[in-house]
Amino acid sequence: MYTQAMDTGPKEERKAVRSAAEAELEARFESHIDEGDFIEAKDWMPEHYRKTLVRQISQHAHSEIVGMLPEGNWVTRAPTLKRKAILLAKVQDEGGHGLYLYAAAETLGTSRDQMIDALHSGRAKYSSIFNYPTLSWADIGVIGWLVDGAAIMNQVPLTRCSYAPYARAMVRICREESFHQRQGFDALNVMMREGTAAQKAMVQDAVDRWWWPSLMMFGPPDGESTHGAQSARWGIKRISNDDLRQKFVDATTDQAKVLGVTPPDPLLKWNDDRGHYDFGPIDWAEFWRVVGGHGPCNRERLDARIKAWDDGAWVRDAAMAYARKQTMKKEAA
Repeated sequence: MYTQAMDTGPKEERKAVRSAAEAELEARFESHIDEGDFIEAKDWMPEHYRKTLVRQISQHAHSEIVGMLPEGNWVTRAPTLKRKAILLAKVQDEGGHGLYLYAAAETLGTSRDQMIDALHSGRAKYSSIFNYPTLSWADIGVIGWLVDGAAIMNQVPLTRCSYAPYARAMVRICREESFHQRQGFDALNVMMREGTAAQKAMVQDAVDRWWWPSLMMFGPPDGESTHGAQSARWGIKRISNDDLRQKFVDATTDQAKVLGVTPPDPLLKWNDDRGHYDFGPIDWAEFWRVVGGHGPCNRERLDARIKAWDDGAWVRDAAMAYARKQTMKKEAA
């Protein structure tokens, strides 16, 4: 009722009333953020906050779905039935993660069809890591160890994201990602402990190829991050790109020693003064080249997703027809 009254006054008066109301809502929103409270889907939020979340959550969802592709083509080639079952379960988990995240993004008023269309048209991005090929079975283990390990570093802080639906989705996702990281490490450990010299060399080769792209997963340096400062202010991002990257290097360097592999960085060494590992410069030109669509597998990944979407059209059409039929039955009853 009162909103209708606001719309019937003089134009200048309506603008002033709206501005004051919006200022009050924004002040209340900022207070919730400062106090560490969660923002729910029905709560008022600034439009830029909403758009930032849609961009981040949909990109996260796209990454989970596209991330099924590098590993999916190894399901039939896994060396044992045990490894096949583990990999199949993992790929299934990734699909589920994508669905959780698309559902979380939908609470912000964007449809799944809109998000998928943005991905297929190239307007939306996904993690650059999935534009690299999986050349050997060792790559699957390294993806679990390094790529999912980097994902854990990125995603655990998101369980405290200020947007509650996203934070709740991340709780289950992080539990499953921790399993993925452990299975990857286990697969590599078996190869390094019980494998032949050729298999051990295969593991080292995979580490050499995936190490630097894994460090790039945390995004550009803090000084070059477009959205980092504002996302941190709003409680969407809790830890900066560079701090997450350092935590990852510290953890995985020690794990590499346990495995018996060597990260491909001659500058990697422990710094007593900092209490962290120093590491060499990252090739950010490569990162931006891959993000820009010119990585080894960009076209292949996007074509595969578009084909899967087109091939599945009959399933979506059948589901919608069934839903309409059920609605008509209820209305007729």
